Amino acid sequence: MDSNNIDTGMLRINVTGESGVVPIENATIEIANTGTPNTVLETLETDESGNSETIDLAAPPIEYSMEPTDNQPYSEYNIRITAPGYYEQLITGVQIFSTQTGVQNIKLIPDVTQQYIYNPTVIGGHTLWEYYPPKIAEAEIKPINESGEIVLRSVVVPETIVVHNGTPSDSTATDYYVPYLDYIKNVASCEIYSTWPESTIQANVLAIMSFTLNRVYTEWYRNKGYNFTITSSTAFDHKWIYGKTTYESIERVVDSLYNNFISRPNIKQPILTQYCDGKRVSCPNWMTQWGSKALGDDGFSAIEILRYYYGDNVYINSAEIISGIPASYPGYDLTIGSSGEAVLQIQEQLNRIAQVYSAIPTIAVDGIYGQGTANAVKVFQRVFNMPQSGIVDYPTWYKISQIYVGVTKIGG
Repeated sequence: MDSNNIDTGMLRINVTGESGVVPIENATIEIANTGTPNTVLETLETDESGNSETIDLAAPPIEYSMEPTDNQPYSEYNIRITAPGYYEQLITGVQIFSTQTGVQNIKLIPDVTQQYIYNPTVIGGHTLWEYYPPKIAEAEIKPINESGEIVLRSVVVPETIVVHNGTPSDSTATDYYVPYLDYIKNVASCEIYSTWPESTIQANVLAIMSFTLNRVYTEWYRNKGYNFTITSSTAFDHKWIYGKTTYESIERVVDSLYNNFISRPNIKQPILTQYCDGKRVSCPNWMTQWGSKALGDDGFSAIEILRYYYGDNVYINSAEIISGIPASYPGYDLTIGSSGEAVLQIQEQLNRIAQVYSAIPTIAVDGIYGQGTANAVKVFQRVFNMPQSGIVDYPTWYKISQIYVGVTKIGG
């Protein structure tokens, strides 16, 4: 073990089938340091929801991620997963930070063809640690006539982001279809440290969301003849890594800001909030990641951080439309005492999900939010790594809808 790894981080692993919806029970998980891959440190099994227990793993001192340093701020691990009827999977380069809980989602491919070529998933280095090409500057507001007619009449949070895993012109790069919030969580986990102040994480997540929704709103790449929403190239967009470990502190912020973006007065489109690290690369009039961390340390709120860099007239806006979700959020939280059609819908969806996730209890479908419904919601939230409030807030509504659509597609 690296002698610098004197602190502790945490890791929880979720294993599903290829769809990303059906949990795989009793999968065997072996964890090793990347430097000694044949020495197994921990062996785990998944429960009926496809989740492992949360385990402690050695990590470097938290100070390494709090300021630019020559010391790598995270430790790296390999994860090997096996399950009867599925191909073995290896994830290498899982990054663990001191005090932080990492979440590793893994999809296994059924062993049916006997022709699958085994390829490990390699998680590349963090953008604040390893070198990636700096962002090529663009105008933050796109003229309507610059690259074709803007198709969308309002700002829409899409269900899915199509990520081109390379530069725009690389025709050999794979396109991945990624749920919007999962995309934001992945990018934020690639580009900022989960150990940073919450207001700093919020400011950076808002910048990532606004940038992404600008690409969606302006149909930027489709107007150039491409069939994707965004790329994984730091020179053009944000870093996105297939299979990337995400972190609970970042996930919580993303869920809470689900439909927000950054606006300027009298401008409809989300602004293209570009940024750089502020140490290896300078970028006047853009936010810098290390600078935003220092402001967070000084007690600045997220909007104060954003206005420090982008000007006093920026404000946080919200999109009213979330495309692809089967039914709209009623606009208020559902809790004990709530009743009506929205409660009925949630009860029906939870019961359908419970057919696949057996840990979730079946409940009466009566349109009345009683203790039984609250308990089922708590179990759902535990299974999907959300705060266990027993209340259907927007992040829970969104997740229930997403999983419901997934299990009904699988089940026919």
